[in-house]
Amino acid sequence: MIEVQRLTKRYGSTLAVDDLSFRVEPGRVTGFLGPNGAGKTTTLRAMLGLDRPTSGRVLIEGRPYEEHPRPLAAVGALLDARLLHGGRTARGHLLGLARSNRIPDTRVGEVLETVGLASVARKRAGGLSLGMSQRVGIAAALLGDPRVLLFDEPINGLDPEGIVWFRELARRLAGEGRTVLVSSHLMSETAQTADHLVVIGQGRLLAESSVDDFVARNSRSYILIRTPEPDRLRAVLMSEGVRTDDGPDGALEVSGTTLETVGALAAENQVTVYEISPRTASLEEAFMRMTAGSVEFRANGDTAPMPEVAR
Repeated sequence: MIEVQRLTKRYGSTLAVDDLSFRVEPGRVTGFLGPNGAGKTTTLRAMLGLDRPTSGRVLIEGRPYEEHPRPLAAVGALLDARLLHGGRTARGHLLGLARSNRIPDTRVGEVLETVGLASVARKRAGGLSLGMSQRVGIAAALLGDPRVLLFDEPINGLDPEGIVWFRELARRLAGEGRTVLVSSHLMSETAQTADHLVVIGQGRLLAESSVDDFVARNSRSYILIRTPEPDRLRAVLMSEGVRTDDGPDGALEVSGTTLETVGALAAENQVTVYEISPRTASLEEAFMRMTAGSVEFRANGDTAPMPEVAR
């Protein structure tokens, strides 16, 4: 388990993390989300003892990271794959890490096989692509067979096969009872990988919930109906107290009822219906609504107000 307890971090006059508290539980993949400048990387660095908190603390399995006698056996992390020494081979980099934590050399070959880099193990890091460097970083995170894993933008540079591979890896690790935290800007991938979300903005906690609950709370769900008789169907639905709104291209948007109710009313009143389908927002849309007031860097053309969330 990871416990972030009232974490605050200042850099001079800049407040990067503001009294932040949350827990990351084992046995599931937790997505760590927030706009640029939200404080995600600072929080991850504090978890690993790379940044000293101004106040508060982070505990990993009940103790700060620096108090673990064999850190790589407790926590595996990928923060920036580009930090590999360009003159070292992938194998040499991993061997150095392994020996510093009393991990058998044989484990290096195992993790290289796991990430699919056994054939380029002796290639210097300076000649690796970004995707290959990411895989070396993931191999380093797995090296000590840790119980807790932290990944910051792990699929940057990976090809489609690599993205699917990492998704399955993260799920497998969580399925083994490990604690898996994945920070990402890619909402579509987070929606397919994560079970739970921690969302921050301007250094503060905005949400902590399952993916489904987050989307439900921060989006409008409705039923889309396409019919050649919109006025007649609207009258039928309104007579039963069902609210309708105008949708795109003459469609109706119905909320506060079920597909079965709408279908039954249309059939009973012999109203022709071409389409009737449930609509919910994507994780990306829900995230944009939740964090609209916490975006630090916004393009000049991005001036349209965010749509209202149905209450």
